[in-house]
Order: sequence, then structure tokens, then C-alpha cells
Amino acid sequence: MPPGKIILLNGSSSAGKTTIARMLQQLYREPYQHIALDQFRDGMPDRFRGLNSPAGDPGARGLNVVPVERDGTRVTEIRFGDVGRRVLRGMRRAIAIFAREGNHVIIDDLMFEKSFLLDYLEALQGLDVTFAGIRCDLDVVNAREATRPGRFPGTAISHFDSVHAHCIYDVEVDTTDSTPRQCAQQIMHAAGEAPRAFDQLRENYGVG
Repeated sequence: MPPGKIILLNGSSSAGKTTIARMLQQLYREPYQHIALDQFRDGMPDRFRGLNSPAGDPGARGLNVVPVERDGTRVTEIRFGDVGRRVLRGMRRAIAIFAREGNHVIIDDLMFEKSFLLDYLEALQGLDVTFAGIRCDLDVVNAREATRPGRFPGTAISHFDSVHAHCIYDVEVDTTDSTPRQCAQQIMHAAGEAPRAFDQLRENYGVG
């Protein structure tokens, strides 16, 4: 069985990645499995999901939500400790195995750091990956974030630029004014071409 195709959605929190992923699932005739960072976060033990946990605490070793002041503005950073990073590496390799078994996959993730992108480039070698950048105006992102339960204010702004800083894409969509269907259709069109962003990124960063 040939490997499945992968669509990797990258963008800030509340940019619209999950909504687009679900729309893609509706529009494709073949099944696409939606695999999200949030699913792996929620699968971690509660004590490893920290809220301003101090160094050495299990919460700091997993995924730690930390309020900080940046340029006079209160923002909320998401920090991964050694356990959290190990989970992320496992997630990326689980996705690769999933696709190699013939399953199509939509990944919903955030490239907080360049190292996260580099690990995806390594883990998904030999697979058909369409890399999609999901963008949205900051004011709209903040407004969405304010209405979402369980979201800490200032989370999106803390990584709004950094998630895209090291990326080039096969396609970029903007959810500020475009509907989820319009964004999904643009991504489907790009996926139907010959995606090259991951190949270019591997060449740029000397991966593989």
C-alpha cells in the first residue's frame, strides 16, 4: 500500500487551524485523520501540564503555561520541558508511521521553535507533505482567543510571529476574511500539485 499524504497546518493559536482541518475532512472523499498537538498534550498526566510551574516541578518538565511580561505587555508563553519535548518527538514519528501505513493525515501544530520544524523535516522524510501556513490578523486572533474556554489571554501573541519565522510554505491562507471552506480549497489545490516546501527547507537547513 502506498504511503498516505500529509497536510501540515502551522499557525498561531486561534488562527483557525482546527476549523480548517475539519473542513478538509469534510471536503476530501478519502478519509484524512486529524492529528493535533492538543491531543497529545491532553494525553499527558495532569501533573505534567503545568501552570507557571517552577523548575524541577513535573509541570515544568512537561508543557508549562507561563505568564510573563514582554515589552510592557502581559503575555502567556507555552514552554516544553524534557518530558514535553520527548512527547513531541514521539508524536512526529507516530504521524510518520501512521502515514506509512497508508493513512492520509492532517497535522495541526505550531512551530514554536526552529528545532520543531527541523525535527518534522527529519521525521517525515520520504513522505508527501503539503506545508500550509495559517495566518490571521492579530486583532482577530485575540478576539477569538478571548471567547475560547480554557485559553489563557496573551497566548497567541506570545508566538504570533515566531511560529512562521523559520518556515516557507506550499500555500498560505488568511482566515481574517476568508471562510474555512475557501481556505481548505486553497490548501487542497496546493496539495494536488507537487509540494516542494519541505524539500526546499531540507536543502536550506541541511537536513537529510
